[in-house]
Amino acid sequence: MTSGQVQLLGATAIRELAERYDVRPTKQWGQNFVVDANTVRRIVRVAGVRPSDVVLEVGPGLGSLTLAILEQAARAVVIEVDPTLAAALPETVATLAPTRAEDLAVVQADALRVSELPGPAPTALVANLPYNVSVPVVLHLLETFPSIERVLVMVQLEVAERLAAAPGSRTYGVPSAKAAWYGEVTLAGTVARSIFWPVPNVDSGLVRIVRRDPPQTSASRTEVFACVDAAFAQRRKTLRAALKGWAGSAAAAEECLRAAGVDPQARGEQISIEGFAAVAAARSRVSA
Repeated sequence: MTSGQVQLLGATAIRELAERYDVRPTKQWGQNFVVDANTVRRIVRVAGVRPSDVVLEVGPGLGSLTLAILEQAARAVVIEVDPTLAAALPETVATLAPTRAEDLAVVQADALRVSELPGPAPTALVANLPYNVSVPVVLHLLETFPSIERVLVMVQLEVAERLAAAPGSRTYGVPSAKAAWYGEVTLAGTVARSIFWPVPNVDSGLVRIVRRDPPQTSASRTEVFACVDAAFAQRRKTLRAALKGWAGSAAAAEECLRAAGVDPQARGEQISIEGFAAVAAARSRVSA
C-alpha cells in the first residue's frame, strides 16, 4: 500500500468532519483528535507496522491514525466507544482510502469490556489513548489478545514515563511492573500538545512494548499482580511491612521475601517484575 492511495487528515479536514457529524470532543471520553499528518505517520513508523500486520486501534476518533495505519497494514480493527464516531469512520475511510475500505472493521464498544474481535487475530496495538484509561486499556488488551506482538501507544507524557520506568527510578510503580510482565517497555519519543484538537494542557509520550514471555514462575499472573498491588499500596514502607496483609503477617512476609532472595527492608520501587514473581511463588511454598 502506497501513500498515494490513502489521503490523510489535516486540521481543516478534521474540523470539517467534526462539523459534518456534529462531533464535539468530550472530556468524558478523553477525546483529543490528532490534526497533524506527519505525527500519525511517525506513530505508524515507530510502531514498525508491517504489510502483514492486523493492527488494533482504540479510540480512532475521526480517523487520523486509522488512515495512516491503513497506509501500511493489511487490516485495521478499531474499537470506538462513541457511537457517532464509530458510525462515521467507515464512510471517512471509504472516501479517503477507497481501496482499503474492506480492510477496516469497527467495533463500537468500551475497550475495557472487549473480549473478542472480528476477523484475524491482531498482531499489533497502535493507538492514541484517552489519558484517563490508558494503562488499564493496554494491560487488558495485552492479556486478552496474546497474538499482539508489538504495542505503540500515545499517552500523557507522565503516564508514558511511568509505564517505561525501570526499577529504582522515582516513577517506577504498579503500571511499570505490570507492563513489564508482558514485554520490554521503552519510551519511544515525545509529542507536543499542539498537534491535538482541542489542545490539551499536557504533552504526550510514545510508549513501545515488545512482547516477550512472562517471568518463569509457579505463581499465576493474578497472584503476581496482587503482590505488586500490595507492595505499592504503601510505597514508603519496607516490603516486610507493605506485604504484611498480603502474606498474612509481617513474619510471613519476611519469610516469603527471604525465600525469594529479596531483602525484606527493600521497597517496592526497587523490585523488578521477576522479583515480584519470585515472591508470589515463595508465598505458595511457604503457606503450603
